Amino acid sequence: MFATRNSLKLAARSFSTATPQQSKVAVLGAAGGIGQPLSLLLKANARVTKLSLYDIHNTPGVAADVGHINTLSEVTGYSAKDQDGLKKALEGAELVVIPAGVPRKPGMTRDDLFNTNAGIVRDLAQACAEVCPKAKLLIISNPVNSTVPIASEVFKKAGVYDAKKIFGVTSLDLVRASRFIGDKMGKIVDVPVVGGHAGITIIPLFSQVKGLTLSNEERDALTHRVQFGGDEVVQAKDGLGSATLSMAYAGARFADSLLRASSGEDVLEWAFIRSDLFKKEGLEYFSTYVKLDKDGVKEILPLPESISEYERELVQKAIPELKKSETKGASFVA
Repeated sequence: MFATRNSLKLAARSFSTATPQQSKVAVLGAAGGIGQPLSLLLKANARVTKLSLYDIHNTPGVAADVGHINTLSEVTGYSAKDQDGLKKALEGAELVVIPAGVPRKPGMTRDDLFNTNAGIVRDLAQACAEVCPKAKLLIISNPVNSTVPIASEVFKKAGVYDAKKIFGVTSLDLVRASRFIGDKMGKIVDVPVVGGHAGITIIPLFSQVKGLTLSNEERDALTHRVQFGGDEVVQAKDGLGSATLSMAYAGARFADSLLRASSGEDVLEWAFIRSDLFKKEGLEYFSTYVKLDKDGVKEILPLPESISEYERELVQKAIPELKKSETKGASFVA
């Protein structure tokens, strides 16, 4: 563990029922497999006072459906056929969550999604840069290791870039690691996961879990399961989708963390962000520990010195893969 962790409030496992401030959250891709359950969970969050949904089609129907949930937030839905629909969805947004894009199918990697999802994220980021440049962007669309650099480059070109406000949502990796270790420990505990959000770039830090003892075989198997947990779901759904429900839960949890931080709480999270942690290695983006405040990232924390040698080796193996994805994303906008 690192020294400051115990003094901070970790991400809540349930969503807030506190008295809300005025907070507008926009979901882009709200009618999709992740977008619909994500919208439902955000509607149930009392910190969200306005929920704005956008997608190519069917968004008014989703808005009407979740709008009947008995919380007091206002819900609006816009589709591509609405005049200035995307602009209206984004106006005044404090948080913009982007799950838009195509899902994985059996045999596909997250990187296989690049050709389709890269253009979608670029265009939506451009709209955000124009309409709500001070909003916090939560990017779920895969491959996150490339789509976060894409969004960042769009904001740089528009002259409104603020690295503190652009996040790749890697929370599903933390949720999976916590759940899988829960089977071993008989209780749910927080498991830090750093690196990126694809395959071997996903690095669970089991060494940081107090009271956990793993054999080398158990460690290897659990690490692999966290890294490739998405494949488990894709195969189980047999071509009919990817990890949509668990991703929606993880995305809503991260959004709640940002809303809590905006209301003045000290919140520790993990996210894929612009960072100088591996600047010497030529790497600009890395998922790591961050303190959050009302402006987004308050402080980027280094990896704990107490991580194991095995975990250090995983970090070194991940860096070349992260660099390739980062370059691919940035080059797409150049």
